[in-house]
Amino acid sequence: MPTQITVRSVTKSLGGKLVLDDVTCTLTAGERTGITGENGSGKSTLLRLLAGEIRPDHGAVVVRSDGGVGYFAQEGRLSPDATVRQVVDEALGELRAIESRMRRLETAMAAGDTDTDARTGTGPDIHTRTHAGTGPGPGHDAVKDAVRDAVMAEYGELLTVFELRGGYEADARVESALHGLGLGALDHDRTVGSMSGGQRVRLRLAAVLAAAPEVLLLDEPTNHLDESALGWLEDHLRTRRGTTVAVCHDRLFLERVATTLLEVDADRRTLVRHGGGYAGHLAAKEAARQRWIHDHAQWQAGVDRFREAAATTARRVAPGRAMKDGNKMAYDRAAGRVQQSLAGRVRQAEERLNRLLADPVPAPPEPLRFTPVLRAGRLRGAVLDAAGVAVTDRLHPVGLTVTAGEHLLVTGANGAGKSTLLSVLAGRIPPDSGRVARRGRIGYLPQQPEFDRPGDTLLAAFARGRAGHLDDHAERLLALGLFTRDRLTVPVGGLSTGQRQRLALARLLSEPADVLLLDEPTNHVSPALGEELEAALADYAGTLVVVSHDRLLCRRWQGTRLDLTATPAAKSGAAAAVTA
Repeated sequence: MPTQITVRSVTKSLGGKLVLDDVTCTLTAGERTGITGENGSGKSTLLRLLAGEIRPDHGAVVVRSDGGVGYFAQEGRLSPDATVRQVVDEALGELRAIESRMRRLETAMAAGDTDTDARTGTGPDIHTRTHAGTGPGPGHDAVKDAVRDAVMAEYGELLTVFELRGGYEADARVESALHGLGLGALDHDRTVGSMSGGQRVRLRLAAVLAAAPEVLLLDEPTNHLDESALGWLEDHLRTRRGTTVAVCHDRLFLERVATTLLEVDADRRTLVRHGGGYAGHLAAKEAARQRWIHDHAQWQAGVDRFREAAATTARRVAPGRAMKDGNKMAYDRAAGRVQQSLAGRVRQAEERLNRLLADPVPAPPEPLRFTPVLRAGRLRGAVLDAAGVAVTDRLHPVGLTVTAGEHLLVTGANGAGKSTLLSVLAGRIPPDSGRVARRGRIGYLPQQPEFDRPGDTLLAAFARGRAGHLDDHAERLLALGLFTRDRLTVPVGGLSTGQRQRLALARLLSEPADVLLLDEPTNHVSPALGEELEAALADYAGTLVVVSHDRLLCRRWQGTRLDLTATPAAKSGAAAAVTA
């Protein structure tokens, strides 16, 4: 397949901060590429570079697309006075202009009026512009033929582009996209200002999809979509012609749609490409880990071997043998040669040992593990008991009991009060009514971790309130595999959202707890870390309450569930249903 997108040695800084450093990649026509990585890693910046919204500081971005480029921005805006019809027509502007021009050319060709200037469509007469006098002139027929050929050539080019972009199906695509994204009942004369925020986002997405560009660039297209709309979008992207590049944190979307993944490494500011879609991405991660394990084992074996060689060779002496001919001088010379040879071998072993020690291969971090507190007698019975807890305008009355060792998943629509419930259970905010009883040590991860001392280094923030030397905390933090050593001195205020999430996770992983309350734990992190985190949660022996909209996590959940969808029953005080 031909190359459609080329990124060559691109470097980009924003606000004085280096985001991408000497990045190179190519994407072929027809690929469906997912761009992954934690929040703040540079995913949206890369997409904006591909869309031509910003230019690289160094390097080049080349996008070859006769069928146009469509870009859906995560934070795009629409005029509040625009109607649904106007938004769609603007998105289809190029197609509408091509179709209009084709109609004019068709009319001209049908009437035999090929003297019209095919380039402007305004109708200036080439004959009168080219020749003087009243007669047709000797070159009239040749000029007329040339104009006719030019008109037909332009019409052919326009028709090719129009068909390539599915111009004849544009209106049908509009209705399909609006219906598929849950906007089918929307009046086309309704203004943007009268819509909810989620409806505006879905309208922008529908308009971009209906335009059917050859290259489609999407920044977090799954936000604000329910299960039905997500399914429609995934099916649409799998079957559309052209090249698709989507920034997305939704692991199930990546699993179903992407044929290639580009992972933006926030720490190294580089790209790592994985073929084979999401499954290939996970397989590559595991293969890289196995290579790391092998390389460390090889390095350790070499260190042990040369240490042993240096030590044992140094202890050896020249083999004793009696002088047979009484020639002491010859005997001493032979012994000296043996000793010199042994000393040389000692030096060689020490030099090779020093080279290995100068370039160590550390052991790979162990998989993430949450460790419950060690007790002589483990907790039994209820560890969280909430009766009629409510917070005005944020959480309708809810009652629930969570027993020791139970794993509970809390789901529900936005605004149902999931995060508020978790904050109440954690004791971070008091309920306006009801009561909460807690037992055991509780660990809490908010949806947006905050650190009140932005000037602290990452390591100092990790060690805050904990006994021991910073060096000991550094080794403990590095052993988790969430950060590289060069990040330890970065101020917390300079960390991305995803890095702050990792820091909060690191503190939680390294402190034992009986009960973990986690609000959207897979948000802002890379898909690979999300997989590790999900496995760690499944293995956790303590009590676990998780709020999540992560479809893959929800699909795999093995514990009980609490649906907090706000209903009239819930408003009157009935708790949402808990299911096994």
